Amino acid sequence: MSTTMGELPAFQPADYKSDLKPVWCAGCGDFGALASLHRAMAKLQLEPWNTVVISGIGCSSRLPGYVSTFGFNGVHGRALTLASGVKLARPELTVVAVGGDGDGIAIGGNHFLHAARRNLDVAYFMMDNEVYGLTKGQAAPTTPSGDKTKSTLWGNPEAAVDPCELAISFGATWVARGFSGDPKMLVDLMVAAIEHPGFAFLNVMSPCVTWRGDEQFKMLKAKLAFLPPTHDRTDRTAAFRYTRETDVLTTGVLYEVRQPSLVERLEEVRKKAHEVGGLATTADILEQLAPAI
Repeated sequence: MSTTMGELPAFQPADYKSDLKPVWCAGCGDFGALASLHRAMAKLQLEPWNTVVISGIGCSSRLPGYVSTFGFNGVHGRALTLASGVKLARPELTVVAVGGDGDGIAIGGNHFLHAARRNLDVAYFMMDNEVYGLTKGQAAPTTPSGDKTKSTLWGNPEAAVDPCELAISFGATWVARGFSGDPKMLVDLMVAAIEHPGFAFLNVMSPCVTWRGDEQFKMLKAKLAFLPPTHDRTDRTAAFRYTRETDVLTTGVLYEVRQPSLVERLEEVRKKAHEVGGLATTADILEQLAPAI
């Protein structure tokens, strides 16, 4: 590939692959999510040295090791806390958080809530297989009610949650649903999520062949539907209509609005602090704050 002096050659999807080989079970939906992420990064021409992929614990949380960027595999449920620290310390970096439904909604649910309401400028990709895969198939927050798992022999007695419904409720400014078996759309959704200036949440339905069976992929594919062109992405109420679905799996951008991100709001705070200048004593600080309180 020819380039002019000082220019880098265009990045290809393969350039974002690390030397590590995924250890996921054959047929796992996470393979489709990983390949889509490689392609999305190439479409955006992200510089690997200015990109960070962060995860918690779980099958899908192994993903940072399979991407040739900076990455960090944290503890269970803490992907978004780590992503917050990286983005606020280095706002110029592209930060992507990944993980599963158990990692993100169960132990990490509180962090999911606050990352969304703060409009943290990161893209969060949740690979939803409706089960705890790494710990051998127990029911997870997204496991459909009545489903038999390793921990629910007589059927899951709990109601399932819809991650997209939670994200919209929490205050996320970009929410979408994708399917690992539809890579073309998944790439486009990942590109849009990374480009969105604010908290972008993408729920990727990612079948688990080991604990949910081969039928899960076939079932999801049979249910696949697409948002009608008349759907108003800025209408919160309209977006909620596509959550808690049972007979169909509607994919696409459910909700999208533009609001100041946490990074933008903190930059305004920094500017105001600089305008005030250095304060010598606690009394000086209180005097400056007095009009606000």
